Amino acid sequence: MTDAIQRAAELLKEHRQSIDRLDAILVFTLAERFKHTQSVGKLKAEHDLPPSDPAREAAQIARLTDLAKEANLDPEFAKKFLNFIIQEVIQHHKQQQS
Repeated sequence: MTDAIQRAAELLKEHRQSIDRLDAILVFTLAERFKHTQSVGKLKAEHDLPPSDPAREAAQIARLTDLAKEANLDPEFAKKFLNFIIQEVIQHHKQQQS
């Protein structure tokens, strides 16, 4: 193996280790987020509030779109990702109200 290929392999390994750490952070962050949304769903169910809050959802999408731009992340990707999460949360809230 040439020195250049060896160095590329080392860099690849370092990048993958960083990606693995970041994936773990994402999973634990999502778990923490869902703990809070489960509590919100419980409160909504107890007080007969609707499972979704369109005004809050729109505000969150706008806020996270701005954060994505600031972080140099594709804002459309950020919107899709947040919409996916919001739909999951709404489904959980609907289940709690059943």
